[in-house]
Amino acid sequence: MLVRIYQPARNAMQSGTAKTKGWVLEFPPADTREVDPLMGWTSSGDTQSQVRLRFDTCKQAEDYAREHGHDFVVQQPQKRAANIRPRGYGENFATDRRAPWTH
Repeated sequence: MLVRIYQPARNAMQSGTAKTKGWVLEFPPADTREVDPLMGWTSSGDTQSQVRLRFDTCKQAEDYAREHGHDFVVQQPQKRAANIRPRGYGENFATDRRAPWTH
């Protein structure tokens, strides 16, 4: 079984990088999803596709996959530069600003 190992991207609703340092091992879906005729919900009998294992390092995830006999693909993350202002949010209200702060 081919599993995917990746580092999760940050949420679009957050500016920080919380929960993006670890690595995730994810199993692919074994069968297709079906639509329930009564409720219209999608369902599947495959419970392993819901499993996401979290690891601190990529090496730990790779070792786990090898130990359990899974083939794996590692997707390296695209790094982005940190957007950190030198003085931060408090600079907006500093008394020594070079230009006046207006809306």
